[in-house]
Amino acid sequence: MRAYRLSVNLKLGLIVFAVGIAVASLAYTNGLVERLREREQAVIQLWADALAELPRAQLQSQNPYQAELRALEAYLAQRPAPLPDAPGRPSLEEFRQAVVWAQGMPAPAELNFVLKFIEQSFGIPAVVVDSSAGRPAMWRNVEGVPDPLDAFGLTGSDSARVFDRLVHRTEDMMDEYPPIRIELGEAPFRQVQNVYYDESMLVKELRLFPYVQLLFVGLFILVGYLGFSYVRRSEQSSLWVGMAKEAAHQLGTPISSLLGWIELMRMDELSHDQQREAIDEVEKDVARLNRVASRFSDIGSLPKLDVLPLAPVIGSTADYIRRRMPQSKRVSLGVDVPADLHAPLNAELFEWVIENLLKNALDAIETNEGRIDVAARQEDGRLQIDVRDTGKGIDRR
Repeated sequence: MRAYRLSVNLKLGLIVFAVGIAVASLAYTNGLVERLREREQAVIQLWADALAELPRAQLQSQNPYQAELRALEAYLAQRPAPLPDAPGRPSLEEFRQAVVWAQGMPAPAELNFVLKFIEQSFGIPAVVVDSSAGRPAMWRNVEGVPDPLDAFGLTGSDSARVFDRLVHRTEDMMDEYPPIRIELGEAPFRQVQNVYYDESMLVKELRLFPYVQLLFVGLFILVGYLGFSYVRRSEQSSLWVGMAKEAAHQLGTPISSLLGWIELMRMDELSHDQQREAIDEVEKDVARLNRVASRFSDIGSLPKLDVLPLAPVIGSTADYIRRRMPQSKRVSLGVDVPADLHAPLNAELFEWVIENLLKNALDAIETNEGRIDVAARQEDGRLQIDVRDTGKGIDRR
């Protein structure tokens, strides 16, 4: 029962330990994911701000047609009516969009630098959508969609499929995070774009990591449970084997003694007193068998302890062993137990302990002569019982 409780406690401790590790790891991973999300949002915001500021800087520093574009912008703004309609001629609004596009056209080197910046920042998927046309104007790191420069070489059907996939992916991004607004150009030719983005692959994998870890923790608990179950079954098997050997050992002594007394009683040379003595010893052996049966019936139950004197319990066990020592050995058994020593014990089980100790001591004496001493004393409120023999002792291993 004690071993079973220990096994159950170990299993519960293992489960609590594994679940604690999983919960702590889950909390840490969630915190790490939130920090990475905040960092990615900051990167996307920085990228959007750079896209909004870069055209202005390029227009002021590198556009050689700045004056002409301003004059054309003023001309289009003051024109009261649209341009005359003609086949193939652009409308006034299309001219205005062309001016805005020319004003916001950055140098290729700087634009590539900004775009590479987000590509190197955790691979965040992002799509820039023109609000006026409602179509994606720029995108990066979108899964299943090639980058704009790579998409130029696609055929018409492939390009349409890529564009549809990009539109659906953009709709998914709209549900994840609010877009970042970008304003290009000056009024009345201001152009508005929205940047839609999603979590990077790193963040998505980190979100799956706690579940993978819980799976491994579950496997660890399962393996540990099976291991402890196997150990417990092995302990039970060993316990039953040991109990069987102990039963044979306990029953062997009184049975052998009974056989000896029966043979002795069959002899005609015994006197009346010897026959009476043999009958008394047979009764003792039968009583011994009853005690052995009682001992095994008490296994698994909590023993009842009573405060009893030690001297009679140890003395009776020593007398039983003395009368059943092999005649081939001359072994003396001495008992030194004060009569005033009392202890809470179960007489049946305590006699079993003393009997096993005396039998082991007798088996350890390999010579024809030897001595076994049993002594008891009280020290600092505790009782100490020593069983000593002149046998071979215990191997150091």
